Amino acid sequence: MKSKMRMCVSQFQVFDDEMAAFASQLGYTNIQMNSPALPGEKVWSLEDLKALKSRMEQYGLKFVMVENVPLIFYDKVILGLPGRDEQLDNYLLTIRNLHEIGIEIFGHHFSPTFVWRTRDLDGRGGAQVTAFDAAEFELLGNESMKEVMKRKKHLLDYDVFEVMQDMTAEDLFRNYEYFMKAVMPEAEKYDMKIALHPDDPPLRRGHHVERMICSLDDYKRAMNIADSPNWGVNLCLGCCSELGGANGVKEAIRYFGGRKKLFSVHFRDVQGQLPHFQECFLGEGNFNPPEIIRLLAEYKYDGLIMEDHVAKLSFDTVYGHRARAHELGYIKGLIDMMNYDEEQK
Repeated sequence: MKSKMRMCVSQFQVFDDEMAAFASQLGYTNIQMNSPALPGEKVWSLEDLKALKSRMEQYGLKFVMVENVPLIFYDKVILGLPGRDEQLDNYLLTIRNLHEIGIEIFGHHFSPTFVWRTRDLDGRGGAQVTAFDAAEFELLGNESMKEVMKRKKHLLDYDVFEVMQDMTAEDLFRNYEYFMKAVMPEAEKYDMKIALHPDDPPLRRGHHVERMICSLDDYKRAMNIADSPNWGVNLCLGCCSELGGANGVKEAIRYFGGRKKLFSVHFRDVQGQLPHFQECFLGEGNFNPPEIIRLLAEYKYDGLIMEDHVAKLSFDTVYGHRARAHELGYIKGLIDMMNYDEEQK
């Protein structure tokens, strides 16, 4: 049976002629954006979202998924701070607006301190890859962590690391329950798929801060909290690999694939596992990419599959057009070969 996995171009914030040409020339029509750079300090307007969709359609492209709103749109929801109800109202408005423009999947995270890495290393051929070492991370000061927030362009008017010093994973789960009680009825009403991304790395505690989605059991707990057919996972294979290597990746696919809870997949990998690992090119990490593609097909996965973090190739752009073209082609080649083999049986 031919796989219905859908490739997409993803992980960018500004749609322009360059991105349109990149997607079109590679032969992909599905577009995912991560925190689109649109006007608004609290919410995106329907008019701006419609205009963004219209620009894509002019190039024959389809806007299918939004992954994340800016942190300032729901930081108080995550942290349980005063003002979270106003942010929740705006989040529900976002669901309605995304439905209005035909978005199928709305991804989110519950990680106000974002991705943690400690240094860049030389990867294959001198390409730069990010690495994480738990011991090094503990030595970083808050100023170093603020730089991470600054690079992410999610500056807050307070020190989120300081606010989280006394918070536990249990606090985050309680806040997530509050969030889900408001979000899932609206998602069901508008048939919006809500997809949760895990923490990266899936380390329970680091730099005096606790995180929420650090294991398959944490994911199961979040699933039970949401308690909805419209809740699923934005499964980052890299995060699964960081924690449990190839077995961790396969376990997560089997669990959520068997329950039709896989909504989107970030197809990336790392070398090594916590407490230290480094990112890498596909095919040189912990898992065997052809095996994982076949496993997804075995569970009849028909959601989005995309590249995610990529190495920094020499002479590449900030977005990483060269590296991403390589990763996208690698994944598509695996799917095409698997489909060919199935046709010959």
